[in-house]
Amino acid sequence: MGLLFQTRASDSSWIGTVWTCTSERVAEMTSVAGVSWGLVFWQRDGIAYTSISGPETRTGTAPVPEGATFVGIEFAVGTSLRVVPTPALVDGGVELPDAHSRSFRLDGARWETPGADDAEALVARLVRAGVVIRDPLVTGLRRGDRPAATARTVERRFREATGLTQGAVRQIERARTAAAWLASGVPVAEVVAGLGYFDEPHLARALRRYVGRTARQLRDGTGGPIALALDQRATS
Repeated sequence: MGLLFQTRASDSSWIGTVWTCTSERVAEMTSVAGVSWGLVFWQRDGIAYTSISGPETRTGTAPVPEGATFVGIEFAVGTSLRVVPTPALVDGGVELPDAHSRSFRLDGARWETPGADDAEALVARLVRAGVVIRDPLVTGLRRGDRPAATARTVERRFREATGLTQGAVRQIERARTAAAWLASGVPVAEVVAGLGYFDEPHLARALRRYVGRTARQLRDGTGGPIALALDQRATS
């Protein structure tokens, strides 16, 4: 087994997903494009680390320390940290100094390191303190609202809040959904039709760019460890 990667939804409007991961006998994984920034807490050999991850516009590879355990919070699109604009995190991240197993430092204060079940409580505290903020226009747009603003203003606000265009977010989210459908056994033709791809080569290009897998690899569970929960299975 390489990675055991699992995600869960959240009832907090500030959170996209909460994920956990354990690594065994693995040196690197395929990273998958994502539209959100996040906080990542991990431990190995009794040493704790905390980092801020940014949205990723393409797939790639990332090193994975053996024997590590992770808890991650992916924040909702449109949220950001007060001290680090989300556009500055795109295709990158920041390791936070002075992290301990029980606490970490962020925005000039110490906060309790959460477990997977404590993510909502931590985020609520960060929101109350003004450490995590959001653009209400983008939040409403994601709910399906029609903002009382020009298309140009909406696109500018969206990019300022997320570091991405609306089109890029749609493409990345669609590719991730396609990957999950394929891994759960949905035929390629149904994925193409159901998600609005022009044809199978169009889907293949999207998977290659954003997920780093072919449709067959996703269906068969091959291709090596990947940072994506696919049908709640470990990919090896």
